[in-house]
Amino acid sequence: MKKVSPGVFKVTNKINLDEIPTKFDLEVKKKRVKKALESTREDLGEWQDKLYAHGKYAVLVCLQGIDTAGKDSLIREVFKDFNSRGVVVHSFKVPNSLELKHDYLWRHYIALPARGKFGVFNRTHYENVLVTRVHPEYLLNENLPQIKGLEDINEDFWENRFEQIRNFEEHIVRNGTIVFKFFLHISKEEQRQRLLRRLNKPNKNWKFSPGDLEERKLWETYRKYYQDAINKTSTEKAPWYVIPSDSKPTARYLVAKILYEELIKYKDVKEPELAPEIFKKLKEYIEELKKE
Repeated sequence: MKKVSPGVFKVTNKINLDEIPTKFDLEVKKKRVKKALESTREDLGEWQDKLYAHGKYAVLVCLQGIDTAGKDSLIREVFKDFNSRGVVVHSFKVPNSLELKHDYLWRHYIALPARGKFGVFNRTHYENVLVTRVHPEYLLNENLPQIKGLEDINEDFWENRFEQIRNFEEHIVRNGTIVFKFFLHISKEEQRQRLLRRLNKPNKNWKFSPGDLEERKLWETYRKYYQDAINKTSTEKAPWYVIPSDSKPTARYLVAKILYEELIKYKDVKEPELAPEIFKKLKEYIEELKKE
């Protein structure tokens, strides 16, 4: 199998999405990719157990991608071997009335993982510089004091949001959260094929909405704003990774591999040692239980 280096997918300079492939050849058959994922997610599950016992870091995994990019199935497959008490998934939808009474980052802040746990954001705080940028009229629902009409939503407004997001991520990183941001990069043709599968398979029909086709017409606009968001918020401590995702098995493996390769760099994450007075009496405790 082709060696995977996280640095290949990590955004360290300005990118042009049109120049980044949506396919990545691992040079093996699909069965081998699935086996590699199984092995890697087992390793991740073991590392997560150590993280839980260590209790000093949290891990936040942010997943973004245009509709049909494969976020849901990726979550299911990558985190399958995690202890259920150690990972929490949040799928952010349209803000509800309570959320709209707070600033746009509030609902994401209160969903952050506790130390010792993984948190997965299926769609993230970046929706607030993506969907709202494509549909600025949605911002009027936030009832912001400085926004009286669409004419008030200018470039300065978006630059301020990017700064707020960078500050938010810097704050949580400084307080012990390890942040990963993955953009699942698919081609327009691949999206078309996936939408057709939703329509042609009765058990997938429920995933389809006529609105999907309306949003597809805005493909280039979304791509433009995704690119801008990635370029303006990929930082050393909270980097973006652009994952070629036309192949779902490949995308799942790449995400799992990147997570594991980067997380094992945290050498201080280990199970705490027993107190010396308990360790000395281990044999006594074992014998006591054997005699029962």
